[in-house]
Amino acid sequence: MIILDTSVLIDALTGLKRSGPAIRGALAEGERILLPALALYEWLRGPRLSQELAAQEALFPAMSAIPFGPEEAIASADLYRAVGRPRSREVDLGIAACAIVRDAPLWTLNHADFRDVPGLRLYERR
Repeated sequence: MIILDTSVLIDALTGLKRSGPAIRGALAEGERILLPALALYEWLRGPRLSQELAAQEALFPAMSAIPFGPEEAIASADLYRAVGRPRSREVDLGIAACAIVRDAPLWTLNHADFRDVPGLRLYERR
């Protein structure tokens, strides 16, 4: 199981779609990729074309998004207190908490944003 960060979703479904082949390859290899509701929120608040939304819904249906519940809230609050400069990183810390709670790596293109998060493993595409 892999938890997907918004950065990968944006890179896969917009513009040059650079991460598209990597996502399709991981899925073809049997990887289970989950999208947190917080990443879905970040994705949906951006300017999205109807084709991009349709692609997201085909790959990662909104109704299948990982909820941000009490366990994630507690883990996220713990992370907020543990990292340096947590302000303006609340959503990233919530996404990281979704991965930590599930003991899954986080697939992100913004490694620097998550490098200091204790207990978080980052996914490295082979």
